[in-house]
Amino acid sequence: MFDSLSTSLQGIFKRVRGHGRLSEENVQETMREVRLALLEADVHVGVVKEFIGGLKDRCLGHEVLESVTPGQQFVKLVQDQLTKLLGSSQATIDLNGDPATLILLGLHGSGKTTTAGKLAAYWKRQGKNVLLVAGDIRRPAAVEQLTILGQQIGVDVLGPQPGEALPDLGQRALESARRSARELVIYDTGGRFQIDDELVSELAALKRVVKPHNVILVADAALGQESVAIAESFHERVNLTGLILTKLDGDARGGAALSIRSMTGCPIVFTGTGEKIEDLEPFYPDRMASRILGMGDVVSLVEKAEQAIDVDSAERMGRRLQSKSLNLEDFLDQLQQMKKMGPLENLMDMLPIPPQLAGVVKAETGGVSAQAGDFARKAEAIIQSMTPRERRNPKILDGSRRKRIAAGSGVHPSDVNELIRRFQQARKMSKKMLKMQKNLKSFV
Repeated sequence: MFDSLSTSLQGIFKRVRGHGRLSEENVQETMREVRLALLEADVHVGVVKEFIGGLKDRCLGHEVLESVTPGQQFVKLVQDQLTKLLGSSQATIDLNGDPATLILLGLHGSGKTTTAGKLAAYWKRQGKNVLLVAGDIRRPAAVEQLTILGQQIGVDVLGPQPGEALPDLGQRALESARRSARELVIYDTGGRFQIDDELVSELAALKRVVKPHNVILVADAALGQESVAIAESFHERVNLTGLILTKLDGDARGGAALSIRSMTGCPIVFTGTGEKIEDLEPFYPDRMASRILGMGDVVSLVEKAEQAIDVDSAERMGRRLQSKSLNLEDFLDQLQQMKKMGPLENLMDMLPIPPQLAGVVKAETGGVSAQAGDFARKAEAIIQSMTPRERRNPKILDGSRRKRIAAGSGVHPSDVNELIRRFQQARKMSKKMLKMQKNLKSFV
């Protein structure tokens, strides 16, 4: 989403570093370039004015003008100003209460129901006992969607009874949560194509009954400045406590994400980065500022890897490599753990490389990433169609077995052959690595 802004800022930084020494005239010209880059990225004009004002005052100080490395000082000041714009420090959800309560609201299509499922899965992974409440009482499909999501992640969903009003459902959900010792109740609510009195009255009635600790707006970042206006309207009428930005993986210009916190005064608590249930990230202003400036976000990348990689599985894999007994069950386990990391192009944003290079790599690897994802899906189906004996001893996979496995997994026999070929290559590579490791040890 921020590729265009990142590229523009990188070009500005390069020119600033080329000056060697900065003068007031150079700073003025640079400020004009930064202002233009932000406006082209669809950042609200009021936010741009505030951003440039704060940055300019600091750049004209002795810290930059008299520095021996003015270019580096300038980049640091831009990073600090961006971080301040995005919220300075991480904001968290209030989980105090018996139970803690959270109401999600927003317009149609913003992703409320999906986000409710993502939040439930997120806190379930942290050991919380969560209840989802299907409060979109006018749209049966929303109730069904949330029910399906709840089944997928193993979280109970409480839906409306025939003719039940939203406040009554809210009260019943609270009573049910207390009886079953729930720690958190997440309310999905109905949306509209625009904010109207009926929607606001319905939400206000629910708030009076539930007395929520958190009232969170789910906003579509791809809407640009319109999402900022929507957030301002909701905050004025129902008093928001936080924001969740969805579709941050899209190709919009990103100005809404930079404007919305400053314009509303509400902190961004999470961002949605895809359609999968795990595509939800806590929002860290400093990390987002680093990503925008092309400095990467290695901390988030490491955290994502830690969540995806099972330590016991990794240790088991290490022992199998040492004993040279790698089999297709291990191969399947590694494929599934790699899949949890997400698409390659999303991981690229977390690496500290210039946005121009990242763009080239994304373009070059886009097809490769898609092919890798297609292979992983087929490989998972193929291996799961094998018997335990076949997985543990691939040498017995003759022509007739491969034909049966292909039919059972819905693929062509050539796909089974390709999987076996890649597995054998991986096995050979692991043996070479073990041999190199032993040679290094003997050399030392």
